[in-house]
Amino acid sequence: MIYRRFIFLFIVSFSLIFSDQLFSQHILGAISAGVNLSQVDGDQVYGYNKVGLTIGPSVIIPFGKMKTWSVTLELLYSQLGSRQKNENTAVDTIYKKPPLYYDGYRLSLNYVQIPVIVHYTDKRFIAGGVGFSYGQLVSVTEYEDYDDIRGFVRTNTSLQGPYSRSDIEALAEVRVRIYQGFWFDVRYSYTMFPIRTREFENQYFGNTFIRKQYNNVITLKVVYIFKDILPDKYKKEKKQTG
Repeated sequence: MIYRRFIFLFIVSFSLIFSDQLFSQHILGAISAGVNLSQVDGDQVYGYNKVGLTIGPSVIIPFGKMKTWSVTLELLYSQLGSRQKNENTAVDTIYKKPPLYYDGYRLSLNYVQIPVIVHYTDKRFIAGGVGFSYGQLVSVTEYEDYDDIRGFVRTNTSLQGPYSRSDIEALAEVRVRIYQGFWFDVRYSYTMFPIRTREFENQYFGNTFIRKQYNNVITLKVVYIFKDILPDKYKKEKKQTG
């Protein structure tokens, strides 16, 4: 059922792009590649320590009098997740507990994402954008510390659970031209709805607590826009229309 929703959204999105009304506009193609620095808020692991790939094509539909506004639709393969190295935890001096050895944690969440973003470009040099992204989970693996005997092992986590198969993120980004049609893009995105609800146990006291989990991602990537409108050409067009 989730795959059907993903395919339906994919078809509808591209149908809108190539509809008669939008096809008359100047549509640009682009491709991007970079890295995701991600963490999962609510998993008791802290820091953007999971480094993953993001890559895929996109289409850009400029609009407005000087084409300074645009709508971008991307199709990305993105690797997200969480990671913590093994470590010795500190001695609990209050309750005189011995130090614990933590074998680490590694979560890999691989998505196919469809971000839709509205951009404003200033002087064909810098652009800012906001939007949303729908993600379909295509693979997942999770390794974590269990106890002193089992150590660092793979869990039973799979596409059947416990992580949600779909992810909707809100995002904002800044893009700067670095050369010709090449842009450097910095994006921040955050999950709008929990991707998992998990129960944790306090290792010292044995009590449990529940936390909801969210993808928290910083993306750094290079975008190449085919047949992009360059600053010099933009200045000429502005003089003609002025």
